[in-house]
Amino acid sequence: MFEIGFSELILVGLVSLLVIGPERLPKVARVAGFWIGKTRNMVSNFKAEIKHELETEEIRQIMLEQSGIKMEVTKALDEAVDSVNAIPSSIEQNLQQAVAPQKPQHDPE
Repeated sequence: MFEIGFSELILVGLVSLLVIGPERLPKVARVAGFWIGKTRNMVSNFKAEIKHELETEEIRQIMLEQSGIKMEVTKALDEAVDSVNAIPSSIEQNLQQAVAPQKPQHDPE
């Protein structure tokens, strides 16, 4: 993220020593370290929360897709069951049609 070398750290230390003074510099460094650590912790928590929300949304999308697939499969199964249920009546009609012409007709001669 930030590329700070050793020479830049030395320069910042010298400037802060001159501006703040040697008596207050350790206290200021501790407070700055505390706030930097707290900020890093907040950023990592924020990242983890965003990652969790994205994963939750992905799972929600997968579940919606699976429910759509489930509805399609259920519809196809219902159609197959209807087709299978229609087979006996279709066979019966075909048998009746096949048997009907074979009945001898009575000629009134």
